[in-house]
Amino acid sequence: MGPISSYIAFPEWLNMLTAFLIGTGFGFTLEQAGFSSSRKLAGMFYGYDTTVIKVFFTAAIVALIGSQIMSYLGLLNLNQVYVNEFYITASIVGGVIMGAGFIMGGFCPGTGLCAMSIGKIDAIVFFAGGLTGAFLFAETYPFIQKMANANFRGPVKINESLGLSPGLFTFLLIVGAVVMFRIAELAEKKYARPEITEEI
Repeated sequence: MGPISSYIAFPEWLNMLTAFLIGTGFGFTLEQAGFSSSRKLAGMFYGYDTTVIKVFFTAAIVALIGSQIMSYLGLLNLNQVYVNEFYITASIVGGVIMGAGFIMGGFCPGTGLCAMSIGKIDAIVFFAGGLTGAFLFAETYPFIQKMANANFRGPVKINESLGLSPGLFTFLLIVGAVVMFRIAELAEKKYARPEITEEI
C-alpha cells in the first residue's frame, strides 16, 4: 500500500481493495457533509457557507500531522510519498480555468462525481463538461505543449521552498487555519443567506 509497502509486502488485490474502500468512504463522507449540493459549494465564493474551506483545511492538517507521526514511528516512508511536479505557468492557467468552472458549475471534479452518483442532473451536465474539456485538452495539446511545460520546477515542497522544517511548517499551517476559520465564521455572519442555507 504505497510508501508503507516497503516495510510490509501486501498483495496487489489488497492494495486495490484498500483503495476502493478508501474511495467509497471518501465519497460517502462528502455526500453526508452536504458536498453534493452545488449551492453549498458555491457558498464558499459568496461567503454565506464556508464549510468547504473548514472541511478540506481540517483534512489537510490531519493528514499532515498523521503522516509526520507515522514517519516518526517508522510506519511511513515520506521519501516515497509522491509529490506533484510543479509547472508554474500551467498551474496558474489551470487554476484560473478550474476556479471559473467551480464557481459557474458549483462543483469541483470530486464533488461533481459525488453528486452525479446520487443522480443530480446539474452534476451530470458538469461531468459531461469536464469530459469535453479533457477531450479538447488532449486534441489541442500539441499547440499548447510549450505553455503547459513552461517554468518547470520539479516536485516542490512548500516547506523546503520556504526553508522551514516540516514541524515548523505544520505549526504555522495550524495557526493559519485557526485564523482562517475565524475569518470564515465572520464571513458567514456578514453574508448570511438563510433562504439558501436552510434548504441545503
